[in-house]
Amino acid sequence: MQSRRNDFDVTNRIQTTDASAVRREIARLFRLLYPGAAHVAMDRAFDDIAKLYAGDYPGYCACDTGYHNLQHVMDVTLAMARLMDGYERSRNGTPAFGVRFFQLGVITALFHDIGYLRQTTDTSAKNGAEYTLSHVSRGAEFLRRYVPEIGLGDCVEAAAELIHFTGFEKRVAEILVQDPVLRMLGSLLGSADIIAQMSDRCYLEKCRDRLYTEFVAGGIAIKKSADGEQVVFESGDDLVNKTPAFFESAVNRLEYDLGGAYNYAATHFGGFNLYMHAATKNVHFAKEIGINGSHLLRRAPPSLQPLNSG
Repeated sequence: MQSRRNDFDVTNRIQTTDASAVRREIARLFRLLYPGAAHVAMDRAFDDIAKLYAGDYPGYCACDTGYHNLQHVMDVTLAMARLMDGYERSRNGTPAFGVRFFQLGVITALFHDIGYLRQTTDTSAKNGAEYTLSHVSRGAEFLRRYVPEIGLGDCVEAAAELIHFTGFEKRVAEILVQDPVLRMLGSLLGSADIIAQMSDRCYLEKCRDRLYTEFVAGGIAIKKSADGEQVVFESGDDLVNKTPAFFESAVNRLEYDLGGAYNYAATHFGGFNLYMHAATKNVHFAKEIGINGSHLLRRAPPSLQPLNSG
């Protein structure tokens, strides 16, 4: 059995640094669920997200955040499609997503971190990571402008709210989504964001070498208040050492705030949740590193360069 490759998903079949591979897999799932249905909006979104992250989209700079790059987006989007597939295949009297909402789920996943990208006219930030604390709201504003352009004008406000399930600018209970089907879509999106990144084979290396740098730029590593400064993460190694505690809080969010929606991954995979299995392995590894040292982190994360979507 081939060991999992650093640039592949939890099944070791889909290369998540290649947007075209992710696009083909999601299109395959879509066709199985909705035979004969068109997915024009989803296709346009894949084209545009690749251009945006590469710096080929008018008015936007290329992605310059090392952790929140195109691979992360592809990982989350693939997980989102699989969760939606699991939901659709296990419904027992609950409403279906259908063609339109499935596409909306994919699109909000593709653009969930678009708020990290800087506009070409931006003179206030040197790196997109400086928008860490506000990137979700920035992403919501982008979706309000973008969604009508791809034929989903009636989903504008839904898209702008759904993206908040991936962040902490709003409590989940305060997100303005009343429709239970859309709320399930949001819970799946928030769950996909957590399970996709924490199951990444190079998650811990990325935390140490990339995410910590973003946290410094974004004001997460050191919190400033009227009482002075509080060091939250002293270093990349400290961030890795605190991964087990973060996982506990993430599981609490998955189970309670997001209603256990992550369990639909097990349905998709035929009874076993590959995402949670891989995430748990990363947590056990982080504990071992805490005891024996960060020299155990030897995996080389893939290149930061975004690839094509064609």
